[in-house]
Order: sequence, then structure tokens, then C-alpha cells
Amino acid sequence: MTSISASADPHHLGHRSDPHTPEGGIASKRIIVGYGFWIFLLSDIIMFSAFFASYAVLAGETAGGPAGHELFDLRNVAAETACLLASSFTCGLASIAAGGRSRFWFYAAMSVTCLFGLVFLFLEATEFVHLVARGAGPARSAFLSAFFTLAGCHGLHVSAGILWLLTMMAQVFAKGFRADILRRILCFSLFWHALDIIWVALFTVVYLMGAAG
Repeated sequence: MTSISASADPHHLGHRSDPHTPEGGIASKRIIVGYGFWIFLLSDIIMFSAFFASYAVLAGETAGGPAGHELFDLRNVAAETACLLASSFTCGLASIAAGGRSRFWFYAAMSVTCLFGLVFLFLEATEFVHLVARGAGPARSAFLSAFFTLAGCHGLHVSAGILWLLTMMAQVFAKGFRADILRRILCFSLFWHALDIIWVALFTVVYLMGAAG
């Protein structure tokens, strides 16, 4: 009887091989949480898609003011991009360390990720301050309004990600690598990598194409 059941259900879909799987369920709670968070990320990406569409429509509406090729400093933006891409790598290392229950490497990788994120925010804030000082603030033209909205919204997400990162470090310090903490680390990792993907699109569509005139 056992061999017949095993052959009829080779993947054990009807059995509780995972202690976190509800009775009769086919997925662990970690998978369910990750799936739910992906739905949230998709809703966030839809919002950014609307911002990208608005920027594409308004990119040429400078109202006689400066255009992107007159404003954007690609060296500064390249440094921002390098910081975010490097932070994505260290965030991945933190996830691996969490899976291996290594507190030292988890704290080290998360600290470096936080540092890269803070440097990115500093460079972006410096860019915004310089643009406003040159009279190229968000009220100058529709183009600049769309630019500040898109880039600023991404910057706010990075700020929220850093606060989340610090919270995860505090929770691991206080409670260790519990199952619920590991699920939150998974969600944070998905969020941070999604921000990097959005930034690559922003870097290409806004800065590179804008600098090309």
C-alpha cells in the first residue's frame, strides 16, 4: 500500500513533509509569503510604470528651460549605479549568511549594504540640491516635474529599504534566525533587488537617453 501511494503521489503533495505546511496544503509558509510579497512588488512596479510613462510623455516639455543633456552628470549617476549594484551583491551575501545562520557575516553584509544605500542617497540628494540651485527645480518645467517625481520616488523607496534593513538587523540581534525572521529577510531581499532593477531602467531611460539629447 505504501509503495502504491508513493508512486501515485511521487512529490508528496498530499503529505506534510514540511512542518510549516498547513494540513492538506502543498506549499510552505515561506513560499506563500514570498508569493504574496511578489504580488506587492508587482503593484509597486505598476506604479513606477505610470511614472515612466509620464516621464516619456513630458521629457520634451522643457518650457524653454534646460533639458536633460544640459543637466545630467553621468559621472555622478555612474557612481550611484555602482553603489546600488554593489549593494545588491552584498544583500545577496546577507541572504546566504542568514540561510547559514551566520550572524557575523549577516551583520557584515547588511552593514555594507546599508553603507552603499546611504552613499547612493547622499549622491542623489547632492544632485537634487545642485539642480535646484541652478534654477532647475521641479516647478521649472513639466520635464523636471516628471524627473523629480520618478527619481525622488525611487529614492524614497531606498530610504524605506534602509530603515527595513536596520530593523532586520535589530530583530536578528534580539531574536536570532527564527523562521518568521528568515521570511522577513526574504521579503527584504526581494524588495532591494527590485529597487536595483527599477534603477537600471531609470538610469537607461532617464539619464542615458536624456544625456544623449
